Amino acid sequence: MQTIVIVGGGAGGLELATRLGDTMGRKGHARVILVDRSPTHFWKPLLHTVASGKRDPQVFQIEYSAQAAEHGFTFMHAELRSVDRAARVLELAPCLSDDVGEVRATRALGYTTLVLALGAVTNFYGVPGAAEHVCTLDNVREAKGFYRRFFGACVRASEAAGKEGNAVNVVIVGGGATGVELAAELGYSARALARYKIHTLDPARDVRISILERGPRLLPHLPLEQSARAEAYLKSRGIEIRTGTAVTQVGADSVHVKEGEGETQLRPASLTLWAAGVEGPAITGTLGLSLNRMRQIMVRPTLQSVDDPEVFAIGDCASFVCPVKGAAPPRAQVAHQQAVFLAAALGRREGRPLPEFSYRDYGSLVSLGPVAAVGVLLGGSYGSKLPVSGAFANLLYGLMYQKHLMALHGFVRAAAVTLADWLRKRISPSVKLH
Repeated sequence: MQTIVIVGGGAGGLELATRLGDTMGRKGHARVILVDRSPTHFWKPLLHTVASGKRDPQVFQIEYSAQAAEHGFTFMHAELRSVDRAARVLELAPCLSDDVGEVRATRALGYTTLVLALGAVTNFYGVPGAAEHVCTLDNVREAKGFYRRFFGACVRASEAAGKEGNAVNVVIVGGGATGVELAAELGYSARALARYKIHTLDPARDVRISILERGPRLLPHLPLEQSARAEAYLKSRGIEIRTGTAVTQVGADSVHVKEGEGETQLRPASLTLWAAGVEGPAITGTLGLSLNRMRQIMVRPTLQSVDDPEVFAIGDCASFVCPVKGAAPPRAQVAHQQAVFLAAALGRREGRPLPEFSYRDYGSLVSLGPVAAVGVLLGGSYGSKLPVSGAFANLLYGLMYQKHLMALHGFVRAAAVTLADWLRKRISPSVKLH
């Protein structure tokens, strides 16, 4: 019996393991194994809600072991150390604790087919001091750490009221979806913490949130009109937008910025969040596979790596380039489509040629807080674009997560989770208070 090993339990990896477990695993056609260094799954597009204190990850996380027991696959809580592609063996370091990073002696795991769904990590582009001083949102631990620092900065500034330097300066580097969504949510969180008397700051005056974007506008993947709408909304919420601004150096409490050909300026920063781009994780450089300049694994149209037909890559760690549409962006909808495609392709493989993956862009939505969003929907036979904004766009944004839940749990359980979330919002504080 073949062994299919999936490394990485993100949006694509967990859905692929669930689909293969329900089909090939339950029927005994294959042994399906999911490997991840965390014991739980949290949907990465919602990490900004953890970083703003809006969402408790312990409530919304999915236990890999429970998902495996219900869907016919095996979960291994371990970290990938190396791959011997000639022998088709993985070296794994089983984790004892996700928090302290302790590991036991490594063990070997053989595979017939290997699927790498390793996700992506923050790309600092070689900016001095960035790796040492900024916060990132690569996982739940980092998102929780950012909120603890934001919460603490507000409390300390409140205690220092009337003294010089009592303002909280949050600098977000990068005007893409992550940076914009976090900035919007942080504005609401600062007001909520003031309402609950956690701090005595004036949120509009003393909690200063700014977005620094190197390009000419925010959200470059959206149409110009929607980008301008998002910028106007953020400014109405008191968030400073600085486009055409490059960060040249990062310090412990400041950032060095340069606008165009102007002189370098120093900006105070109580907290700096880096959301300026991603790249493949460091482990991809040790596998002997061809990578692009963003350290992503180069794959064929079948999603097989260009170097090894028994190694597949999906999601943010994969470089899939369509000859017509170009490179697939690092988005959850790409990982979802690749998981659906590969689950069907591997189920019908058995010596037959694999089909080719085709990515369809359905558009993009960006949250602007609890009540608003902007985006564009793509569809129709002529690839028509439908701009959406406001409450309707916010509703559609929420439905993306429901779609992810239905892919993992089915309609009934996903509906129950949604109802529980709705009830929880009615009886719980709107932001985490500790």
